[in-house]
Amino acid sequence: MQQFEITAELRKDIGKGASRRLRRSGNVPGILYGTGKESVSIFINHNDLMHSLENEAFYSHILTLKIGKDTEEVVLRDLQRHPYKPRLLHIDLQRIKATEKITMRVPIHILNEAICPGVKNERGIVTSLMTQLEVICLPKDLPEYIEVDIEALNVGDSIHIRDLKIPKDVELEILVSGGDPDQAVVLVHAPQVEEEPITEEEEVAPEEGESSEAPEAGKDDSDSAD
Repeated sequence: MQQFEITAELRKDIGKGASRRLRRSGNVPGILYGTGKESVSIFINHNDLMHSLENEAFYSHILTLKIGKDTEEVVLRDLQRHPYKPRLLHIDLQRIKATEKITMRVPIHILNEAICPGVKNERGIVTSLMTQLEVICLPKDLPEYIEVDIEALNVGDSIHIRDLKIPKDVELEILVSGGDPDQAVVLVHAPQVEEEPITEEEEVAPEEGESSEAPEAGKDDSDSAD
């Protein structure tokens, strides 16, 4: 399990204007809440946070948050980004307790795609229908990711929710809430074959004895000669 530590400072000025000033100075405004404690406004260095977000595991791990001399265990709950600039606008962090279960999204990792018979021998294509799943567990049991092994799949085969190997003491939220265990997670399908357009030379010629010209307008083929 990787360890992540982020440093934050308490915000004294609140409001849109204060948030804009923080962003201009290279920081990301945020909020810390949860476990029955009072919510507090914080800010984090933008570049440090961007660097942490480059690691996929940061999104689904227990994080150590340092504010002055105090440390708390938190999880990332929400992250707002600029619609088109590579900028972070706001972050939400939630405190956690070791004795309380949490619900977190964790990524799905597909294993053995290169040696999958459907890919290696049948030139099939692997399609992931889910990239992450929500799990429910105590913080100590939070998995870094969920493995989906497709080593034995042929073209036309798929792996469903019910087929997943979930770590002990971890539940899938989709099943707890009554979701469909037969929902597909990943499948291997045959590649689509694109039909080549028919050229003029490949058009079907009229059979022998048939005229390629349309009859003249108003003339009936059954009419006899005078």
